[in-house]
Amino acid sequence: MTKEAAELRSYELRKKKKKGILKRREASLAQVLFPGASPEEYVAGERIPAFVELVESKKTQLPFEYYDLPTCPEPHEKIQKRFKWRKNLGSRLMGHQHKMAPFNFPAKADISCTTLCMMEVGPKNIRWMRKLVDRQYRINLTLDQLPVLMRSKELNYAVRGYPVGFKALASSTGLQDDQYFMYNHFKFTITYREDPGEFEGIRITGFDVHPVSIVHRKVSKGDVSPVNDPDTYLPLRIGPTGEDMRILYSYEVNWVKSE
Repeated sequence: MTKEAAELRSYELRKKKKKGILKRREASLAQVLFPGASPEEYVAGERIPAFVELVESKKTQLPFEYYDLPTCPEPHEKIQKRFKWRKNLGSRLMGHQHKMAPFNFPAKADISCTTLCMMEVGPKNIRWMRKLVDRQYRINLTLDQLPVLMRSKELNYAVRGYPVGFKALASSTGLQDDQYFMYNHFKFTITYREDPGEFEGIRITGFDVHPVSIVHRKVSKGDVSPVNDPDTYLPLRIGPTGEDMRILYSYEVNWVKSE
């Protein structure tokens, strides 16, 4: 590059900076060494998108897209650039695309039992969903690049993702055939920390889920949080007169400050 060309380039960059086109952003050491993996701060009420990953099983090598399942449709909101940039290297190499989950997670805002959508599922999809249950497929979500975990303090375990549903063997129920059930309500717990002396806003430290299988026709604000009860499990089967299965999806969110 000639001296004249270098001076011209420098002049053009200065003009862009004055116009605010180029802004220098302070970066921490973690942001430099691990781009996309450094902590992110959020202000109260800010909507934090969760992303869906592949639906996978350890019993088979065939994954599925989350929106291949009979679930609520993908949101139409555009993904903000700062969240697109945070896609990890593994996702880029595998060619996975960012797809937003249908759940809403405003920072520090608890959400009581809320309806997502109602879906109708025909016999063909029901048979396929039963196969997914048999092969122990799990649904994976991420929030602020943290994977959703099913956790039990009593049993001292934590496992990534949550199952599509579960099966009750005929030998345990006394019925003639195995019974299949699916999860349609999701209790999310998000832990966070605050430290005004170190950073502004909050940082997310954990993302847990407790799935529930329940037959509920309508959800109203203030309803009691659903629980897993054998009397109200949602069976994965067509209606008594052959009509399509109706699935009402719902969720709730609880924010907990870390110690």
